Amino acid sequence: MGRVRELDADEAAGPDSLAAGSAAGDLVRRSVLVTGLDHEVGLSPWAAAAVREADLVVGAARHLAAVPLPPNGPRMVLGPLAPAVDRIGQEVAAGRRVVVLASGDPGLFGIVRRLSQAGLPLHVVPAVSSISLAFARAGLAWDGAAVVSAHGRDLRPALNACRALPLVAVLTQPGAGATELGAGLVGWARRLLVAENLGADGERLTWVSPDEAAHRDWADPHVVLVLSEPADPEPAGPEPADSEDASPARAVAGVRVDNQPAAAPAGGWALPESAYDHRDSMITKSEVRSWVLASLRPRLGRLVWDLGAGSGSVGIECALLGAAVVAVEKDAAGCDLVRDNASRHGVDVRVVTGTAPQVLATLPDPDAVFVGGGGLEVVTAVAQRPAQVGPARIVVALAAVDRVGPVVEILRRNGFTTDGVQLSASRFSDLPGGSLRLSATNPVFVVSAERGQGWGPADPAGRAGSAGLAHQAGGS
Repeated sequence: MGRVRELDADEAAGPDSLAAGSAAGDLVRRSVLVTGLDHEVGLSPWAAAAVREADLVVGAARHLAAVPLPPNGPRMVLGPLAPAVDRIGQEVAAGRRVVVLASGDPGLFGIVRRLSQAGLPLHVVPAVSSISLAFARAGLAWDGAAVVSAHGRDLRPALNACRALPLVAVLTQPGAGATELGAGLVGWARRLLVAENLGADGERLTWVSPDEAAHRDWADPHVVLVLSEPADPEPAGPEPADSEDASPARAVAGVRVDNQPAAAPAGGWALPESAYDHRDSMITKSEVRSWVLASLRPRLGRLVWDLGAGSGSVGIECALLGAAVVAVEKDAAGCDLVRDNASRHGVDVRVVTGTAPQVLATLPDPDAVFVGGGGLEVVTAVAQRPAQVGPARIVVALAAVDRVGPVVEILRRNGFTTDGVQLSASRFSDLPGGSLRLSATNPVFVVSAERGQGWGPADPAGRAGSAGLAHQAGGS
């Protein structure tokens, strides 16, 4: 971030001017002022007056260096949040005026969450966030985008959101940025915009493929926009000679029309078999699928393997519920069927041609696995994965009762708690004269397993369940 200048009164929007300092000081006496630093415009006269009149100004070193502060004025460089929050609380209790500086909008994955959790009275003045600025620089609308954070937390939920959704903005940190996102997105049809040093000297916007992002060094701070490639891109013509900062001539893939990428699908789930093309009735029936989905617990930020995918119905409905999905089928025709069904339902499922368990070593680490085919060898390979890279949940569907005991034994031997059910539905069928009869479906045995103890709300492996729920100190 460059040096932030104070705006002249004529430049400031509204009637505020530096003469409003006493009003600013009065407000700060009653609450903690949390103000975002605009990446380009700077502090308003009102916020600048509050900073000058504060008894304590708190911020990261780069924020304090960017703001005109009174000589020898009291300030605190923000480090670990717990002692900083305690100090701010003590200052407020003593009736002193505190201003907290943050980047962009401090309410978006910023320090506002932690301060409000501490019960402090807050007055928040947001600035333009780095996410908003990145989309503006790219000339893209972002009302359908998901915003996730890899700052101060496990990268995998944010990465899985990028695998699942067509338009995602990611807040990053060193070691969890464009390089790591690119490496994790190889194999997905994605295009990345890496926005470095937004609003500061050295600002740069670069469009890259996942593989290109993975093999470059990037300046911090940066944010990343991840866009899905259109299925059938139109010819874009020759690119400019210097394409580093050029926007690619391609459209963003469609977003869900209800603008709720992490919500339940508008059309529901456990859809009828007629909602999918399938071969020789090789499809998980809707009654079984509903139980399987409940056991897998798909959601935004998680990755599900669908092994022996068949029609792909289980994986597709996991994707409809927000999860990233890898579907494995052994032949090209089966893979084409899964792709066609996924396209029909408007979700992005990565389809891999291969035979399990041999192909599993090439796949990204799963949070949950559905085994719809492949036998005991596949169940063993999945269950034996170390806890750090293995699934928290495994669900196996079986047609033969004699397979249930060996499957349960394999899962328990590898540290999983198991449960199971036999599902057999009887559906209404019409008879002549308007009567109804019950038509039985074939029974299916479903074995559900979770690593560790019981079926609690958190992942037993200790992973984050969704993308970006904790705070970060700087705002965005």
